[in-house]
Amino acid sequence: MQAQVDHPKTEIGEGSKVEKMPGHWLLARLGKRILRPGGREATAWLLSEARPGPSDDVVEFAPGLGITAREILARSPRSYAGIERDEGAAAVAARNIGTLGFENARIVQGDAARVPLPAGSASFVIGEAMLSMQPPQKKEAIVREAARLLRPGGRYALHELALRPGTSEEEKEIVQRELSSAIHVGVRIGTPEEWKALLESNGFVVRAQTTVPMRLLELDRLLDDEGLFGVARMAFNAIRTPGALARLRQMRRAFRSQRDRLCAICLVAERAAEV
Repeated sequence: MQAQVDHPKTEIGEGSKVEKMPGHWLLARLGKRILRPGGREATAWLLSEARPGPSDDVVEFAPGLGITAREILARSPRSYAGIERDEGAAAVAARNIGTLGFENARIVQGDAARVPLPAGSASFVIGEAMLSMQPPQKKEAIVREAARLLRPGGRYALHELALRPGTSEEEKEIVQRELSSAIHVGVRIGTPEEWKALLESNGFVVRAQTTVPMRLLELDRLLDDEGLFGVARMAFNAIRTPGALARLRQMRRAFRSQRDRLCAICLVAERAAEV
């Protein structure tokens, strides 16, 4: 049976102008497949630490293009459900995982703070590069929802944008303002300790964490993540898409100007017996 998707087929960024499109969807439209801040390397670390496998019921928040979903499904979990708010992304993710022919996988268009699944229905929840774009109250709601979905002892894996330790509140505001302006999405991030505190305050115990440089649009990371052909495809698409090169330059300038304060963080946490 093919992966199920509970909405009509649309495309990423459909109806949006390049000048106003969220940065991650612009990159996807240009052919970039790896959209997470720490790149393929960070996702690989996350999955190696969390070890999803045949006994797991997996829920993924914001699967995006379904790239991590394919990595998870290659490990043959018992079930997989991707919860994607964006209609176009949900359609793309469903097509990407549908080609695997996995029997019990589906993409549902919905809100990660209100997942239409029963409590205790998951043993592994994963979310990448989505809490970083949520205001504090929504972050809390999503982490609480992960705790609700997980059975005691279940794992919650995160891959997000972070501020380096020691970043002041004033510097934090500058970073968030500049990134939000460049990618056209509100950015709300914290230090590693703040990310850890968010999990611990909602019934999780952090079992593993790491940080990696945030080099999403640097050539070496692009080649590692996309390969030579993928980078060439992105360049070709950017050249023939009006306004795309200017947006790419704006995003890269913002990332470079804040690189001493930015990193990507991965955490694997365990749901406590009582939440």
